[in-house]
Amino acid sequence: MTEPFRQSDENQQPGYPPRPAFDPTPAGPAPAGPARPGRRRARGPVALLAAVALAAAAVGGGTAYAVQTLTGGHDGSDGAKNVNGTSVSTGSKGTVAGVASAVSPSIVEIKATGGAGKSTGSGVIITSDGEIVTNNHVISGASEITVQTSDGKTYKARTVGTDSKKDLALIKLEGASGLRAASLGDSDDVRVGQEVVAIGSPEGLTGTVTSGIISALDRDVTVSADPGQGQEQQQQPGGGWPFEFGGEQFNGDTGSSKTTYKALQTDASLNPGNSGGALIDMNGNIVGINSAMYSPSSEQQAGAQQVASGSVGLGFAIPVNTVKADLEELRGGATG
Repeated sequence: MTEPFRQSDENQQPGYPPRPAFDPTPAGPAPAGPARPGRRRARGPVALLAAVALAAAAVGGGTAYAVQTLTGGHDGSDGAKNVNGTSVSTGSKGTVAGVASAVSPSIVEIKATGGAGKSTGSGVIITSDGEIVTNNHVISGASEITVQTSDGKTYKARTVGTDSKKDLALIKLEGASGLRAASLGDSDDVRVGQEVVAIGSPEGLTGTVTSGIISALDRDVTVSADPGQGQEQQQQPGGGWPFEFGGEQFNGDTGSSKTTYKALQTDASLNPGNSGGALIDMNGNIVGINSAMYSPSSEQQAGAQQVASGSVGLGFAIPVNTVKADLEELRGGATG
């Protein structure tokens, strides 16, 4: 260890007695005149410590600034730090309320009209100028499509592309701009048991939010692949879109032209009108497009009347990675 108060004999000035090993200067104000060399050296360690403290503070401040810069430049006081490209704030991350607040503006209600009647479904905005992903069965056979956004505005829409084999469709709003696009997640990361939120327009109740978990993965769900069956299917008893699962038909007849896809199963409540809406993880990312739900009718319930029983916690969604892989073909005007 260095000893700043000692001086070697080589530095001793002639005619003066040797300096003591300690500083005999009494407490109190320093005498006037030039400071003694030894006194200046006594301040050296203190100055060094102060410099180190200042440097540490500067590094700490710089680190905090860098962290704030990398995480969006917020200090957290406004509670609006973005997470994974969504507007879910850090204060409400992982809550149903936070997800609903962030994603609801990206979910729309779709009304399709055709020769066979009318149908109602949901859709997900994926671009600010009004590209919307929905189920093919929601808009198939439609001659007119009307879309209502979460703020109550109504737009006309046209079909851009369809893929009946994946039960997907892409429509585009006319004259839309500045819309909030949803963040598309990664359905390969979805795990059984994780919490999810569903948003859609069941029975025309725009912006309805329900929650649950992922019940299973890779369920084989079969729906009609006939491009003209959309409105006809909606008129089936119970009001749900017909589909097949496990070799049985639900909500009516799927017809002779069918397609099967691997679906996410959820117990989040889905009802007629949820088709084409979003299944969302707790960070606000879309992980699936809701496509089918089981609602037992009187034909499956002994002694019941001819009415639907509503959601029983068996819903299915097309994985979002299937959607992302199909987007370029849909944008190119696919009609499959």
